[in-house]
Amino acid sequence: MTRDRSPPTSCADIPSTGSPLRDSARRTLVIEEQAIATLADKLDSHFDHACELILACQGRVVVTGMGKSGHIGGKIAATLASTGTPAFFVHPGEASHGDLGMITPGDVVLALSNSGETGEVTALLPLLKRIGTPLISMTGRPDSTLARHADAHLDAGVEREACPLDLAPTASTTAALALGDALAVALLEARGFTAEDFARSHPGGSLGKRLLLRVDDLMHQGDRVPRVPLGSPLRDALLEITRQGLGFTCVVDEEDHLIGVYTDGDLRRTLDQYQDLSGLRVDEVMTCPGKRIAPDLLAAEAVRIMEDNLITALAVVDDEGHPIGALHMHDLLRSGVI
Repeated sequence: MTRDRSPPTSCADIPSTGSPLRDSARRTLVIEEQAIATLADKLDSHFDHACELILACQGRVVVTGMGKSGHIGGKIAATLASTGTPAFFVHPGEASHGDLGMITPGDVVLALSNSGETGEVTALLPLLKRIGTPLISMTGRPDSTLARHADAHLDAGVEREACPLDLAPTASTTAALALGDALAVALLEARGFTAEDFARSHPGGSLGKRLLLRVDDLMHQGDRVPRVPLGSPLRDALLEITRQGLGFTCVVDEEDHLIGVYTDGDLRRTLDQYQDLSGLRVDEVMTCPGKRIAPDLLAAEAVRIMEDNLITALAVVDDEGHPIGALHMHDLLRSGVI
């Protein structure tokens, strides 16, 4: 029998766990889940207009809010900035004492206040109107002062807080945070924002490294590229592998074209097939043509090739087939691509 996974309709429907602490936590989560669930039905043309104002903005989105709303506003500003919408947070108290100079007519202000009556925030209304900056409000009361004076209002109202006293901002801040995410994602999709765009604003993160680093950023070059001429004694190839310490060597012709590679794995196979290695030439036992990669490909593509072929190194070649670099799995590990 399939178990119904729909959320309880009220806290009274939540079965007790026998632990008052866990029961309290579960009630909180259900209330906040219900608060978020109601937001979808509150989205209207004001949400469209808010997005249009931001997409047409030539400056930045200036997010402001007091207290807990301010903390949520800071996170919304950070999310907008990292997803293609330049944004920053301004404390409303500081704005009234000089920081309002950060706001220009080309910006859009997103003001958060659950009541819509927060004094430090509403005090900015005449100043914003004077400089002509569009205002988007996010409140829990569509009839509030802040909502009525905004160009677009986002309704983040909740039926009740998760706090049993119905006082501490809990469900209301969760709803505001979720609505801010919805705004950021809608803008992201409208702009055609890509994973590569995201990586450019996160160059220090693992995603940025996976998406931005290219083979030529990591490969060994010049004298560090192992190579031996075609027809060389196998002994010379082994010495070159040992000298460079990359687990393989390129085998090149007279015009320095990559003909094949000889690897640690090839050596094991050679030892299985031949009792006497003294008379062997490298081209008799090399892997031909060998796996190779272009320098302008993403390092993540090099990882895929290595994993698919169970190898730990790649020769990097230019358009004419000349080996210009060598890339080892250890280089990818050190860079954080893996």
